Amino acid sequence: MGKPGSRSESSTKADLKFEKKLEFYAKVRDTVSGLGAQKAIVKKKKLRSRQKKLKAYDLSSFSEFLPELKAKKQPTSEFNLNCKSKKTLILKEGKQLATVLEHPAFKSDPLAAIQQHLERTQPVIEVKPEKRKNKNGSKKRKDKKLKASAGPQSMDM
Repeated sequence: MGKPGSRSESSTKADLKFEKKLEFYAKVRDTVSGLGAQKAIVKKKKLRSRQKKLKAYDLSSFSEFLPELKAKKQPTSEFNLNCKSKKTLILKEGKQLATVLEHPAFKSDPLAAIQQHLERTQPVIEVKPEKRKNKNGSKKRKDKKLKASAGPQSMDM
């Protein structure tokens, strides 16, 4: 196998192995740093494309043409429900339900009572009748030929 007395060769082999490891680690380090740089470039490109897309969908310029809506201020207690407020709300709604169930009008005809309640509390929306449409959904149009042919016809020969 090898000479038992030659220690210099084994130390040089260990040194060579160590140098190879160092070279390998240096290559890995360079590759990782290169990939990191490439990743940063890709992130910048993605960010740019996202910003371009956002600019494409920017509809704030149309706000001047839209009618202003007055935002109704709703009580914030409905939205900020904690455990205590949930309990009180459940108790309140339970009592309300019990009073509705005990009402004589509801006992006699529940659907009519609900209908009457809705008519009293909800605003009436008037629906305008639409023009008649054909089977395919297009508006009916009268043919000029039919109008002309409906009158008296005279043919001289």
